[in-house]
Amino acid sequence: MTQQPAAVIDSENYTVTRTVHIKATPDRVWAAITRPDLITQWLGTKADLPELRVGAMGVFGFEGYGEFPVRIDEYDEPVVFAFTWGTPPAPRDGEPAVLTPQNSTQVRYTLVPDGDSTILSVVESGFGLLSRDPVEAMRSNRQGWTDELDELVAYLEGSA
Repeated sequence: MTQQPAAVIDSENYTVTRTVHIKATPDRVWAAITRPDLITQWLGTKADLPELRVGAMGVFGFEGYGEFPVRIDEYDEPVVFAFTWGTPPAPRDGEPAVLTPQNSTQVRYTLVPDGDSTILSVVESGFGLLSRDPVEAMRSNRQGWTDELDELVAYLEGSA
């Protein structure tokens, strides 16, 4: 696996961005970022996306951090996959978690073919609207995207 640049913070636009080159076809990368059984090979410990369509809800889980509701915002196979995720207050019995700009951010994956490889860009946005410290949230997620996308590259290139 080639060393790739770490995720970066844009403090003016409140985003965390990372682009990686993966020696895998866009179809393989797409599957790894959208199929729950493959997501857990590199991102967290739980992925539940019962429906892959705009507006569908799901959950991602991370050991030591808990479970985070996910809402699919964009699904354009195999080019763009975007979702909003966050840490809303615990819902009341029988009520779904409510994602708002104050408790969530949006993650947008963009895939560009490069021969038999793929250039994958991830932009997480919305930190400036959070009710918690946006700078600390961006710092934490910058490290998270650096680590998690390194795991994705290793998984897809067979060195995991």
